[in-house]
Amino acid sequence: RVTSWGFEIEVRIPFKSLNYPSGAVQRWDLNIVRKVQYRGHENSWAPARKANASFLSQGGHLEELTDLHRGIVVDVTPEATQRTEGAVSDPSAAADWRYDAKRPKIGASLRLGLTNNLSLGAAINPDFSQIEADAGQISFDPRNALAVPEKRPFFLDGIEHFTTPNSLIYTRSIVQPVAAAKLFVKSGGTDVALLSAVDAANTSTSGLDHPVFNILRLQRDVRPGSRVGMMYSDWVSGSNSNRVLDVDGRSVWRSVYTLDWQVAGSATELNGVRTTAPLWDLHVLRNGRSFSWRSQFTGISDAFKTKAGFISRAGQVHARFDPVFSWFGARGGFVEEADLDIVMDDIWTYGHFLRRGDARDKKLHFNLRTQLHGGWTAGFSWLAEAFGYDPAFYSKLYRIEVPRPGLPSDTLPFTGTQRLYNWDWVVSLGTPKLKFVSFNGIYIRGLDEDFYEWSGATLDYLSLTADFRPSQHLRIGATYLLIDHKRLSDYTRVDRVRDPRLKIEYQLTRSIFVRAIGEYRASEIDVLRDDSRTNHPLLVQDPASGTWVRQGAQISNTVSSNFLFSYTPVPGTVFYAGYGGQLFESDAFAFHSVRRNNDAFFLKASYLFRR
Repeated sequence: RVTSWGFEIEVRIPFKSLNYPSGAVQRWDLNIVRKVQYRGHENSWAPARKANASFLSQGGHLEELTDLHRGIVVDVTPEATQRTEGAVSDPSAAADWRYDAKRPKIGASLRLGLTNNLSLGAAINPDFSQIEADAGQISFDPRNALAVPEKRPFFLDGIEHFTTPNSLIYTRSIVQPVAAAKLFVKSGGTDVALLSAVDAANTSTSGLDHPVFNILRLQRDVRPGSRVGMMYSDWVSGSNSNRVLDVDGRSVWRSVYTLDWQVAGSATELNGVRTTAPLWDLHVLRNGRSFSWRSQFTGISDAFKTKAGFISRAGQVHARFDPVFSWFGARGGFVEEADLDIVMDDIWTYGHFLRRGDARDKKLHFNLRTQLHGGWTAGFSWLAEAFGYDPAFYSKLYRIEVPRPGLPSDTLPFTGTQRLYNWDWVVSLGTPKLKFVSFNGIYIRGLDEDFYEWSGATLDYLSLTADFRPSQHLRIGATYLLIDHKRLSDYTRVDRVRDPRLKIEYQLTRSIFVRAIGEYRASEIDVLRDDSRTNHPLLVQDPASGTWVRQGAQISNTVSSNFLFSYTPVPGTVFYAGYGGQLFESDAFAFHSVRRNNDAFFLKASYLFRR
């Protein structure tokens, strides 16, 4: 409510939703942050300095708390899901579209709060598919894998207990468990979390074994802002197994310095072959108002594997140093804050680093970011990069076709240019979060790497984001992404991606919510050639015959649509009705030959019984 001096907000947090000690008299840390959306300014209830290494340690206190009785919490949520999938049963028949109604899937989840600081969760035959559709991601470097965020409610509940450096716990690796259980305990500054799951058989290599995951995470607070922890993960699928042991910690001293460290090892047995490998990670940070810096030193062995986690790419050593200089303008001035950071980033192949070799990839970035009056933001960057040829990746991917007049073509190994040099300019602009709308945009132009042909190319990159709020009930989010590479030799296009996405959300009532998402991804890749050296065609291996063949131009124009209706009378009790489909067309954005490839309807209902 608005008062004569400002406004008041009342928030009710049930004790049943919290874990806390069992002492008769307690003192809790608390802080409250208010962010002024249209300016980007923040106010905190307890005075706090952003230059401090730990924000949590600067909170206020709720003292002399007594007679806290949460009682035993029992949440039982049975659920039922039915899915109907549509597809062309015979690709040769243009209009032969059929639907397959799956049998309803019945499952249940259980949450027990046995004491104030002990919680147990379990699920049997649940439907773990997330309701929110994953936004499309673009891989800038095909040598690195992409991770998608966790959105499934069972795994999101208490996910902070399973946080580790380098994502050694990644719950999306548990694809479709038939049963899962988790346990959280916190007592006297010690946090214990256990997760066990049995995955579906179709996620295993054999298609017959049920992979079993066991993940244990321990953490201990040693002083404000500092902790030590360990993690053990165990994955077993038939005769194959993977085990990872990790020890990590965080130390804060003099209020501005932070040391994060991690040492881990993996033991893997796949198809009778056993390997062991290490991982190490060191981060040192200094926070400050006018000067701060971040540094990283990470090494991941080629043979390091984690079935319960996510490693974007193993076999690398990564070193990074990033000093940041900050200036603050006068209150109400045109420039309120300006930050200049200089990124020095090197990556070695793991074996080459151990032999004291030169870095494979080198980056030097100069980034200027400004916060302007009224909440506007603007940035400018200059990027200088050098990428070294990676034979471990490309030698197995390509061969070079050498024409011979009157004779069959010969093939040569693909060796590639030893180093590619990049020079890019980056401009960004963001509006304040106005009452009804806000925009953000990034544009990159320069000489970049063409990873498809391992050659130099010009780059045009554009990312636009808009958020419309016409009313308190309606939200419209729009994004557009363009990535366009052209060869330096003749300025023909190597590849291009155009990806507009629109999400519309409407809160009809407090209980009824609808959402529609549409995304059109148009991507094209030209016929590949050895552009930087011989200009001969590149060959790829046919997976069926094993022979080396030319790969024709690739064009993919995909239209994805998702619709969701949600009815939530009370938290935990929900009814979903949804539709998702994919369509294709031969000419990008022509909309005259769009055809369905697959679609699906689903119904899902769950009911929360709480005691």
